[in-house]
Amino acid sequence: MDFTHRYESPLGAITMASDGESLTGLWFEGQEHFAETLDPENEERTLPVFAEADRWLSLYFDGEIPDFTPPLALKGTEFRRAVWEILLAIPYGATTTYGEIAERIARLNGKKSSARAVGGAVARNPVSLIVPCHRVVGADGSMTGYAGGIERKVKLLELEKKKA
Repeated sequence: MDFTHRYESPLGAITMASDGESLTGLWFEGQEHFAETLDPENEERTLPVFAEADRWLSLYFDGEIPDFTPPLALKGTEFRRAVWEILLAIPYGATTTYGEIAERIARLNGKKSSARAVGGAVARNPVSLIVPCHRVVGADGSMTGYAGGIERKVKLLELEKKKA
């Protein structure tokens, strides 16, 4: 069974999911792929991991750079998990492109991968914000593809630029 928790952010309500110990999901309510990995049998509960995630989000939205990551249990294919690990390494205030991630994946596993495949993995990131998929932009720097909405992506990147 999954457990859920709600956080009210300046950019809208966020739903989190946990297996009881680690964060397994974090989505802006109504975003594309919302709660895709959430067990239909879930209950709202107060958990230490949700308190950590709340603290991370509060620091982030206050313009601070969180110096920790709540425990994560990312559910997905090997390829998607590899992409999400790369997302976790994108520094606060920086961006990368889908193509750059595809090149990095190819270097890691010796298999060519497309920017489109990377885009699919980025779009299905189950832990938005903490796994910073909003930091991935188009090859020309354009604001493309954010499951939480392009307007939120722009605001998140603007927030980070103020501190970076």
